[in-house]
Formats: sequence, C-alpha cells, structure tokens
Amino acid sequence: MEERIIAACDGASKGNPGPAAWAWVVADAEGNPVRWEAGPLGSATNNIAELTALLELLRSTDPAVPVEVRMDSQYAMNAVTKWLPGWKRNGWKTSGGKPVANRELVVGVDELLSGRSVTFRYVPAHQVDGDPLNALADQAASEAAVSQREAGTAHGSPVPVPAPARASKSRPGAAGGSGAAGRTRTGGTIRAKFAGRCHCGRQYAAKDMIAKNPNGWGHPECRIAPA
Repeated sequence: MEERIIAACDGASKGNPGPAAWAWVVADAEGNPVRWEAGPLGSATNNIAELTALLELLRSTDPAVPVEVRMDSQYAMNAVTKWLPGWKRNGWKTSGGKPVANRELVVGVDELLSGRSVTFRYVPAHQVDGDPLNALADQAASEAAVSQREAGTAHGSPVPVPAPARASKSRPGAAGGSGAAGRTRTGGTIRAKFAGRCHCGRQYAAKDMIAKNPNGWGHPECRIAPA
C-alpha cells in the first residue's frame, strides 16, 4: 500500500461566474503525475469550482492512505480547515449571521475528511518555478472550463501542458499572458514559445503564430470567435 499520496487540485471559472470546471492531479513519490481528471461544471463561480475539485480529489483517493493536498485557493482551504467548526456551531451561519455559501459542497468535503489523514499545503498560483502539480491542475481545469468536456487518465487524455507563469513585472520586449508567447510580433500576433491550447479546443505548436483573445492565447482566426 502507498505510504502517502501527493496531489493537487484546482478549479477555474471563465467569468466568475461563467464556464467552469474542476481538476485534480495525483503524483508518485518522485512528484511525477501518474493520473489526473477534470470535469465541466457548466456555469459556476470560482469558489464552487475550487471546492468541487477538492471534493472530487478526496473521492478518488484511498481514505486509508495519508494525502497531501496542494491548493492555490485560500478560500477552499480555509473553508474546510478554519471556518467549518464555527459554521457548524452557528447552525451553518457565518459570523455575520448569513447562510454559509456553497454549504452542500463544504458538507461533502467535511464528510470525506472524517477519519482520514489529510494535510493541506497552500501554493501560490501562476508563479515562476511554482508547484508543478498545481500548475498541471490549473491548466487542466482551465482547459475543461473552456471545452466543457471531461478529460483525464481514464479518458486517455495526455497530461496537459501548463502555460508559462507570468513574472510579476513585465520587461520590455517580454511576452505576457497565458499563451506561451515569444517575442516575434506581426500584426497583433506573436510566435508561441511553447505549445498550448486555444479556447476553440485545438492545440497550437511551439513557433506557431498566435494572438490574444478574451480567453487567453490562441489561433489568430479565433480572436473574434465565441468562446
């Protein structure tokens, strides 16, 4: 039996609320991803997507094995590790007397946490040299939010390629955005430094010409296409 599970989960919402999805990634002892899953949520908030990602991860892992969960959502982590006891005591009301948002999801996570060893680790999102598992979960959730299709190991899907992290301050001539951009610009397009996926669902290769659209980087012809 495994001694410990290392995993990451993340949610995405394109518009908050808007097209949303959840994703999780489980790694081996060396930190290499071994299985992952992502699922669409239709239109939902980012908080719903984050909590659903945690719920689905806990459902998909052996409760007898300790698990380390890496997340970039302080809301989801605080909800189930800090605020939950107080919400229960207050009859599922916040300190301000309002009903707890997303109660059904919080209760579901709480039930799955009962009797098992789970350690939460906060990892900042979209950081250069950030947590690679979180980056994979982030990219998987983002792609599923756009495509609104299930994906993952069980579906024969390849592991998603994380978009390059953005530096906190841009440099003259440096490419920005989530689309792996290079420095060559032509008529509003740039040459991709890394492979990625357009919001239309099709991939583009490194060195292909791409353009910024409302959902990130993608094919130039998709700049005016609906997401």
